[in-house]
Formats: sequence, structure tokens, C-alpha cells
Amino acid sequence: MRGLLLTLLIACQIMISAQAKLDIVITEGIDSARPIAVVPFVWETASPATVPLEDVIANDLMRSGKFNPLKLSDMPQLPSSLQQINFDTWAEAGVEMIVIGKVREIQSQRYAVTYQLVDVVRGQAAKMAALQNPQAPSIRDAAVIEERQSTIDLRQFRQYGHRISDVIYEALTGERGAFLTRIAYVIVRDRKTVEFPYQLVVADYDGANETVLLRSKEPLMSPTWSPDGRKLVYVSFENRKPQIIIQNIYDMTRTKLPSYPGINSSPRFSPDGTKLAMVLSKDGNAELYVMDLTSQQLRRLTNHRAIDTEPSWTPDGENLIFTSERGGKPQIYRVNLQSRKVSRLTFDGEMNLGATVTPNGEEMVIVNRTRGRYHIARQQIKTGALQVLTKTDLDESPSISPNGSMIIYSTLHNGRQVLSLVSLDGRFKAVLPAVDGEVKAPSWSPFLL
Repeated sequence: MRGLLLTLLIACQIMISAQAKLDIVITEGIDSARPIAVVPFVWETASPATVPLEDVIANDLMRSGKFNPLKLSDMPQLPSSLQQINFDTWAEAGVEMIVIGKVREIQSQRYAVTYQLVDVVRGQAAKMAALQNPQAPSIRDAAVIEERQSTIDLRQFRQYGHRISDVIYEALTGERGAFLTRIAYVIVRDRKTVEFPYQLVVADYDGANETVLLRSKEPLMSPTWSPDGRKLVYVSFENRKPQIIIQNIYDMTRTKLPSYPGINSSPRFSPDGTKLAMVLSKDGNAELYVMDLTSQQLRRLTNHRAIDTEPSWTPDGENLIFTSERGGKPQIYRVNLQSRKVSRLTFDGEMNLGATVTPNGEEMVIVNRTRGRYHIARQQIKTGALQVLTKTDLDESPSISPNGSMIIYSTLHNGRQVLSLVSLDGRFKAVLPAVDGEVKAPSWSPFLL
């Protein structure tokens, strides 16, 4: 019941610092990941004070849970070109892939960046083949997986580093990378000392470039992204009652949706962005509704004496999954928008809540309570097979990266509310502790490019 009420009641226990900065501490899963070396990029001109590209790339790949970047001190050499790579030396070091690059200033604060992703094993084979057969494919053709060049300005180094990470990730996994994405979350400071303690914040997925969109004296809850990544919808208590608001994160304009007596909570954009699922109690009980955003007309989907809450869309836009107590304790159900037929999806554990469907529509990520402990879990929708992913305390509010590889969620760490990451397979885990205060209610953006 605890997790269910979080979406219906004012989150009075959120006490978070407005100056919180996220820092990522890896806790599990790196040793089993794929080895890769991101060699420091060579500056052909003087290096300005900026974030090193190799640091951004290595950290991104490490946080994905699929790669284990080699430490600089463990690199057997520091090549800047394909000709300088000693493939045998890298193979002996157990490295499968190498990233090398160069940076050159072409005009004031404009830089040409060139990089290559090189396969060590293929390079070794191509080198041996060339010794035996002069007509064999060149080492470049055999070993270079990706090779690109771009021109960027000084402010774009971190962003371009994420872009390189996306390219590498997709080349090596076949899945689109999600490093050029953002997260939204809620921060609250001590209300006794701060006039506007509640904050709505967006940042790069790794916590950099944090921007406060809204400061409020009253609670802000449940931020969720629009499919185009330009807006957030959330619940505000600025007028001492819950109201659903859509805010453009670029021009900061806010649209207040009609407010109804009682509960107005858990807003979620439909996959096409034309509708909004929400929970309203205007007719007496907490039920699921869908609003057409153009006409603002409402359609009621559920009608039950139990509380229905926490709606989330299936990727095809044809169903909502939601939390309901209609079976006695909170469990996950699905309702079809056309037929309004309701079916139960979860049965394992004492209760299940807060579900979100993965981008491929085959699984859902939930909060599972077993033996009184709340953990993040994933469940196959067709088979019902359940896998518990986390071992932290009071895990809640899971949000899935747009490529379906990672989950960000809220948990307790050293007695404070923080954000954490876990890979969808559960092998990689990291905590994102705030330097000062607590953070919660994370929402991962869609792809932004």
C-alpha cells in the first residue's frame, strides 16, 4: 500500500537539497563487462579547459554495464593513429576494441574531431594476412569499425562525447545508444530554511548540466517526458491542491490542465503525444482517465471500488498498465483502451506496483515487494517470468532508458533518498548520490536526436 499511496498523497517526506549534484559510483557489474580502451585523444593544438572526450566516452560505456574501459595506467601504449597500434600488445592485454582520436583547432573555439573504433582481433588477423598475401584486405578495411570526423565548438565537447559513445555502443551491440538523453527529477530542500524548497530539475543522463525548471513552496510530483522530449508533465500543489501541468523545457511556458475535485495525479503522455493518461477521483473513487489534449475531453477507463492508479502506456498506445488493489493488495493490471477489458499481469510476491513497459513491449519493470522489502524487478508480459534486479532498500519509481538497456530509480543510500541505475539484466548497478540532500521521482527522456 505504501508505494500506491505515494502517487495519491502529497510526498511530505521528500527532503532534498536545491544544490544537489549527481555523482555516479559504480557498485556492481564492471568486471564481467566487455574490455575496451578509450585512448586519450591527441590535441594537435593547445588544449583548452574543457571536459576530455575520452573521459566522457569511457564513463558512458562503463555506465551502460556492457563495457569495462581500461584504466589509463593499464594501457600498453597511447596510439593516435591506426599505424601506431601494436595489435599484438593490445591482444595480450585482453583488450578487444580501441578508440583513438585527434582534436585540431581550425578557428577560434572551433575544433575538428576525428576518431576511430578499431577491432584488435581483426587488426591482428589482417596484419598476419598481409604478410602472407600482399593482395589481402588492408588493415584499415579489416579493423576499423567506425571512423568519423565532425566540427564542434568549445561548448559542445561533452555533448559530442556522448554522441561518440552512442555510435560506439550501437556499432558493438546493435542497439541504439542512449547517452544523449536527459533525466528529470524532483529536489526538495529543508522547508524550515528555504523559501522555495521544491524544485523540478532536468540534467544530462549522467547528472551534468543540471537546470532547475521550477521552484515552488508546495510539492511537485511525478514528472514525465513528452514523446518529443520538449515538455514535462507533472503534478503541482502550488495552489494547495493537486493540478496537472505541462511545461515546455525550452521556452518555460506552462499549460495548466483542468483541475477536478479530489485527486489529480500520475499523468503520462501517450506514445504519440496526443493524449494524457491520469488518475482522477472527481466521480468519487480513484480511477483511470484519458484526456485528449486538443479537445481536453476526458474518457473514463476503469470503474471499480478499489483504487486504480499509476497508469503507463504500452508502446503501441492500445493499452494502459496500472496498479490496483482490486485483488486485495496492489498488483499490476492491463486495460485495453477500446474494449476496457481488464486483466491481471502480476502474481509473484506480496505486492507489485509502479510498472513501466520496456520499449520493445515484451517486458515491464515494476516495484516488487517480497518479505516486506521493495525491489526493482522485470517481468515478461507473456510468460509472467519475474527477475528481481536490485538489493537496495525501499526501491521505487523506476524509469527505463529509451533503448531499454538501463533503469533509473529512487532508493535509500546511507539513510538518504538517492537515484540509482541498474541494467535491465541486473548485472550492472550504480548509485547516483546527491552531494547535499536527497533526490527522487526520476524520469528518463526519450531519444533527443
